[in-house]
Amino acid sequence: MPITGMLARNAELYGDKVCLTEINPEQEERHPQAWKELALVETAHNIRYRKELTWRSFDEKANQFAHLLIERGVKRGDKVGMLFMNCIEWLPIYFGVLKSGAIVVPINFRYTADEIKYGLDFAHVSVLVMGPEFIERIQAIKDDIPGVRALFFVGDGCPDFAESYELSTASCPRSAPDIAISDDEDAAIYFSSGTTGRPKAILHSHRSLVASCKVEHNHHRQTSSDVFLCIPPLYHTGAKMHWFGSLLVGGSAVLLRGVRPQWIIETVANEHVTIVWLLVPWAQDILDAIEGGEIDLAQYDLSAWHLMHIGAQPVPPSLIKRWKKIFPHHQYDTNYGLSESCGPGAVHLGVENIHKVGAIGKAGYGWKTKIVDEHGEPVKPGEVGELILRGDSVMRCYYRDPDATAATLRDGWLYTGDMACEDEEGFIFLVDRRKDVVITGGENIYPVQIEDFLRGYDKIKDAAVIGLADHRLGEIAAAIIETKTGLDCSEEDIRQFCLQLPRYKRPHKIIFDNVPRNATGKIEKPKLRAKYCGKSIVKQQIEVDA
Repeated sequence: MPITGMLARNAELYGDKVCLTEINPEQEERHPQAWKELALVETAHNIRYRKELTWRSFDEKANQFAHLLIERGVKRGDKVGMLFMNCIEWLPIYFGVLKSGAIVVPINFRYTADEIKYGLDFAHVSVLVMGPEFIERIQAIKDDIPGVRALFFVGDGCPDFAESYELSTASCPRSAPDIAISDDEDAAIYFSSGTTGRPKAILHSHRSLVASCKVEHNHHRQTSSDVFLCIPPLYHTGAKMHWFGSLLVGGSAVLLRGVRPQWIIETVANEHVTIVWLLVPWAQDILDAIEGGEIDLAQYDLSAWHLMHIGAQPVPPSLIKRWKKIFPHHQYDTNYGLSESCGPGAVHLGVENIHKVGAIGKAGYGWKTKIVDEHGEPVKPGEVGELILRGDSVMRCYYRDPDATAATLRDGWLYTGDMACEDEEGFIFLVDRRKDVVITGGENIYPVQIEDFLRGYDKIKDAAVIGLADHRLGEIAAAIIETKTGLDCSEEDIRQFCLQLPRYKRPHKIIFDNVPRNATGKIEKPKLRAKYCGKSIVKQQIEVDA
């Protein structure tokens, strides 16, 4: 069954059941009365900043958009771009593109106007659907994207250079279009995070999307009664592919627009959320807010919440120890994946393996893994090599980039660029990105190991380690330290804490600064390198004895 068939089946089995709820506390703060009135129209609940959608309405809206695309001449294999913040319209539009036979191209909502233009041009997007937050950016490039022949706007106040999505779809049929979809057809182009350079366009098939549904459901066993809280951006594979487990069984989801700890806890309580996927910074913020007295858990009914899982980056073991201390009844899990593997689940820890916190786990459902040397030969347990993957969710190719495809897909294996090692029980530990390894005096230093160590210090909120050029050692490790609000953290504090590390792993320089992360939680090391590499180190940096 194609993934569009899963939606149609849910509409038939669970037609009147609410499947999507949008909670927007940010909108409530900006326009309280307007949002309240809208919420009252959309739902039967007298709750502010809240909108709902049933499975039947979800499927019908997807069908209507598919018909609109077909009426406008969109053919099988054409590209349709999506430029939105998370909202209740996002997923129906996504599935509408798939139902039309076109290829969906979600665009990073953090892109500048020039970056949006690059993505639209590179992916050959012919139709773009956009939200109100992007009017100025699209206005700036609208005359420079000739390939985009139709532009639809979702929301009130449609600009004169676009058409209203709501008005355009209103008269379209609610029944499914007569378009047969096979697993082998192209389905979606996702842009990589671009943490090591310009984002690549990653092409996935319908088979890949369906496999992701099965992987997620096998790992977390969602049921139709589960409620999944989705906070990360839907343009990225991570959030959506975790939601795919709910899609497979007709479970509900809540889209929360905002990451404040108070909003997350309130939403979990009010919506009876059972499963939450967090990024490391959000989990840290929640713990800080609870431990600092900003959130009193006694005021909330969180009894439905049974699973917290984290992905998108290495998880500090110290974080999970803190979490389990406050939420001892929670199951915990972590998943590893990348956009090239259609999101999370290629490696999976499993809720039964919390004693192995720090590992990313073993091969996920339907996946195979190997750790290999530079010649592609497996390394011994305990040795560091490159993690490679094989499974049905591996990308088809890097769109319009045969050289990069050939370098990454070899003999049926996806070479991830991530360095890892495997212990005697077969659990995989992520060491670092191959390009991020710091070689100092002939020794390989893996920044992730040092970052995890530093985050274990109770005065440190976040940490990133990069290599700086050194005339004697070639490179030295520099640690960018973001301290917790209200806590004093001195140079001597860091120096003393680092004495627990082997001498060669201790950072040579400490930089007190914010640690930049992208929308999926990954540290933006290119920004840090651009800021500090090759430049004189300012006063806030101090030397730590080698």
